[in-house]
Amino acid sequence: MSNLINIFRIPELRWKIGITLMFLAIYRVGYSIPLPFIDQDLLSKNLGGGGLNSIFSYVSMFSGGNLSNATVFGLGIMPYISASIIFQLLGAMVPAIERLQKEGEAGRKILNNYTRLATVPICLFQAIMYVNFMTDPVQGQGLGLAGYSGFFWYFSMVLTMVIGTLFLMWMGEQIDEYGIGNGISIIIMAGIVARLPAATVSLLFEQTGGVWKLKESVLTLGGSGGADMSFEKLIVLMGLFIIVIMAVVAMTKAQRRIPTQSARHVRGRRVYGGTKQYLPLKVNQAGVMPVIFASSLLILPYFVFSAMANATGSDFLRTIANVFERQGWVYTITFVVLIYVFCYFWTAIIFNPKDVANNLRDHGSFIPGYRPGKRTADYLEKVMLRLTYVGAAFLAIIAVIPTMVTSTMEVSQEVAQFYGGTSLLIVVSVALDLVQKVNSHLVMRNYPGLTED
Repeated sequence: MSNLINIFRIPELRWKIGITLMFLAIYRVGYSIPLPFIDQDLLSKNLGGGGLNSIFSYVSMFSGGNLSNATVFGLGIMPYISASIIFQLLGAMVPAIERLQKEGEAGRKILNNYTRLATVPICLFQAIMYVNFMTDPVQGQGLGLAGYSGFFWYFSMVLTMVIGTLFLMWMGEQIDEYGIGNGISIIIMAGIVARLPAATVSLLFEQTGGVWKLKESVLTLGGSGGADMSFEKLIVLMGLFIIVIMAVVAMTKAQRRIPTQSARHVRGRRVYGGTKQYLPLKVNQAGVMPVIFASSLLILPYFVFSAMANATGSDFLRTIANVFERQGWVYTITFVVLIYVFCYFWTAIIFNPKDVANNLRDHGSFIPGYRPGKRTADYLEKVMLRLTYVGAAFLAIIAVIPTMVTSTMEVSQEVAQFYGGTSLLIVVSVALDLVQKVNSHLVMRNYPGLTED
């Protein structure tokens, strides 16, 4: 408790936390403002509890938006993340961008400007697709209010969503500069945590005659069968919740420590160097990005095949669309394969064994048993390939848990996502990063960290 009180004894840290909370409060307000000229009552009837609502909720979980309720922050921060990912990928292929990435703060500012500019067309494209899907009465949902079907109203909705995303991007950057840091991840985490109370309420309570009351099946062993939440199901979900959190913490902090040794040299009567250290390689080097990539990519088949089925009337195309909507075994297998592909792909981008080997050589260090240069790089690449396989398996298991819980325990997908799945992975990872940032402020001013006694 005293460690928490120490946070508020540091004026700078207290200010950073206050700024962060203020921007999160603004985000929550915009999160609930509905998109103009959309019939919200009809929207809730069309999407309530359906497969499309599950897809929108799944997308919103990774973006910090609210597509299910068609709000001004509906697209969330995903267009900005997409632009950042594009420039990360281009850095591995375009020499000019790679040079900017290595120029330090000056290059980072230039890349940030490019990322902001690239966010606008990406956001514009996604907003047009979403608004068209919501308002088109033939190939979409037809949810536009009567009398607001002209170009001006259409353009107003698109512009509102674009401005909402750009405002979220600005807030994330302000949290990075003036707040506690890691603004984009904090916004995504806030969107996930905000859905947790509603998921818990739907899990434990039911509404009868306008009054919420605890489900009788919750306190009964075995319940009444079907989708009722029984006492043993609740215990299993709680146990799964704790196990997933412990596993995420363990895998996030897990490292393979490669022993290194600095070269020894003699100056006069003194011997310098020769110290033994280690090179930490994270088991989950790619973080949560492969899951986000795979999830985003698997959203496209449903919308593409649905649009083609509506246009052609083909039952075959409709069947394919339903396969990706219902998230059955085909979806799950494809999901796992894509997670492995993106794990290796993303690790190859952010970890370059050749650069690490050259840095060790330039600093006069080496890995015992391996010559500096190519042999060291080959060894590091072999170790990272094995670590990535383990990290990808962990991400695949975490990502598949909600589907398994939904199919075996007959729990809704929205609830299962919070009590064992990718959402917990994101929340715990961001929370650990926040604790590390707060600890750095405390230790720098000679206070004990949050994790110290």
